[in-house]
Amino acid sequence: MRIHSRTAVLADENIDTDRIIPARFLTTTTRAGLGKHCFQDWRYLPDGSDNPAFPLNRPEAQGCSIVVAGRNFGCGSSREHAPWALLDYGIQAVLCSEIADIFRNNALKNGLLAIVISAAEHQWLLAHPGIELSIDVQGQYIALPDGGGIGFQLEPFARHCLLNGVDQLGYLLQNEKAIAHYEQLEQAA
Repeated sequence: MRIHSRTAVLADENIDTDRIIPARFLTTTTRAGLGKHCFQDWRYLPDGSDNPAFPLNRPEAQGCSIVVAGRNFGCGSSREHAPWALLDYGIQAVLCSEIADIFRNNALKNGLLAIVISAAEHQWLLAHPGIELSIDVQGQYIALPDGGGIGFQLEPFARHCLLNGVDQLGYLLQNEKAIAHYEQLEQAA
């Protein structure tokens, strides 16, 4: 799995899950359509028009699927709707020096790449919005435009699921025969 995109920067710190997807939009159990409410209260003005101050509304951010976020991204309450909204909006990866643990786990379980990088690498990316990056999940490496790169770590099971395009349930279903065989052995014992 590779992601290639320019970066968009959301430099604010402590962007919580309610800012990503406000609680009033959590009435659905499906992922589809949440992107239109992603960052709802920050992205739109009270009259419903685009907020020109919202970084992802700027022309240079259009089409970017990699976000470099401010420190402590995804803090606040646990909700799978936050990664669902980001994915439906078109974000495939979030890079940050600190990502809230529960958000990061929810993101990875739902196919959103949430990558923790060093503070120095994070500061450099924040200072260079719009650069093109290539993220290689297999190699756990982010290729920079100058030929350099940033290594990152993913929990092995999350990496396996991302590379194979499955979630936890999909993984279990792929191993249904082996599970049934094991259960038969257990019953026979």
